[in-house]
Amino acid sequence: MAAVTAAMVKELREMTGAGMMDCKKALAATDGDMEKAVEFLREKGLAGAAKKAGRIAAEGIVATAVAADEKKAVIVEVNAETDFVAKNEKFQTYVADVAAQALTTSAKDLDAFMEERWAKDETLSVKEALASQIAIIGENMNIRRFEQVEEANGFVASYIHAGGKIGVLVDVETDVVNDDIKDMAKNVAMQAAALKPMFTSRDEVSADYIAKETEILTAAAKNEKPDANDKIIEGMVKGRINKELKETCLLDQVYVKAEDGKQSVSQYVAAVAKANGASIKVKKFIRFETGEGLEKKSEDFAAEVAKQMGM
Repeated sequence: MAAVTAAMVKELREMTGAGMMDCKKALAATDGDMEKAVEFLREKGLAGAAKKAGRIAAEGIVATAVAADEKKAVIVEVNAETDFVAKNEKFQTYVADVAAQALTTSAKDLDAFMEERWAKDETLSVKEALASQIAIIGENMNIRRFEQVEEANGFVASYIHAGGKIGVLVDVETDVVNDDIKDMAKNVAMQAAALKPMFTSRDEVSADYIAKETEILTAAAKNEKPDANDKIIEGMVKGRINKELKETCLLDQVYVKAEDGKQSVSQYVAAVAKANGASIKVKKFIRFETGEGLEKKSEDFAAEVAKQMGM
């Protein structure tokens, strides 16, 4: 049986929000398997859906660059060690240069991007230019990721929140492009930034995802109502999955600016389309949050967990 460590308990607690002792029990019951421990807690009704990104602790900024015709855009994340550097003008200028290059790159992944010539000084590769910036700024930095979006039959909208903590691109297919429709796209991007959806629409949700959620929620429902028959359990699960999808699918979410508090994002998009005599489809979104999935060491917290749990 795998030993349950304080660091494992800490990680599970951050992923689920469950109590320390519950996390310890879950890890013990699943032989230290983190994913099974998350499922164990959810089945017992002790945790919500896992937030695998964990705590956001790494510093840096997210930036976007959009082509002049707005048919292509890119989003990048560049990390630094401290918030002080992230707010530094030299660092921000460098990140803008990275975004500008990523907009035009033909590289299909980060490794290939790092090996290409740096547009600001072609005697250097992107990797060597990064090393040069590290020497100048005096702090470790990392180009973590980038993603391009192209839309030939419409445009790509961009939104940056909180000075680069969150960035969003929205791919809009439309036969009409005007200020009203651009405002709509920005509002949808702001929605994605604020409410952190997992999918654009239900079309993106895989059968495997639904099957797994059904399994977990069925176990949770049976724990809640052990005397309920299968039909009642099935109804409970169906309702909970529907509620979950309304929260995790961007177009199903309640539009945050809706006056009645009921209009969904898809209904908002449809209303704008009707008002402008347009055919509009929000095809996808890309959302980057600085430090997503990264975590600084926190030895003191781990030690505190160990102390409280007698480890």
